[in-house]
Amino acid sequence: MSLMNVFNISGTAMSAQSVRLNVTASNMANADAISSSIDQTYKARHPVFQTILDDYNFGETGTTGGVRVAGIVESQVPATREYQPDNPLADEQGYIYRPNVNIIEEMANMIAASRNYQTNVEMIKASKQMLSETLNIGR
Repeated sequence: MSLMNVFNISGTAMSAQSVRLNVTASNMANADAISSSIDQTYKARHPVFQTILDDYNFGETGTTGGVRVAGIVESQVPATREYQPDNPLADEQGYIYRPNVNIIEEMANMIAASRNYQTNVEMIKASKQMLSETLNIGR
């Protein structure tokens, strides 16, 4: 595997973590949204990552490895039902529905995604420095 492939691998990881940060931000932005029916209530979303690795032709056909977002799934945790008969969005029984977003979990996801992104930036910087030093050996 060429040292140049490190840039591609880190780039895929940074792209995946960027999607993770965006999904987390969306979840946090909708954490306080309420609705009058369980079907219209916002559901927390989470990205699913998949590795990109071709063991047989690794590095020979341009396939270098990395990660990609295979999809974004909705959480299966049920929405919270609250009795608020005075709320204008309450249903006929007086209930409103809150999203299944766990703010603490979302904060942990945000911190982890940010640190993963930062680690990949540092990996690219280190690889760039190694390539530069390699070119200076002959001088």
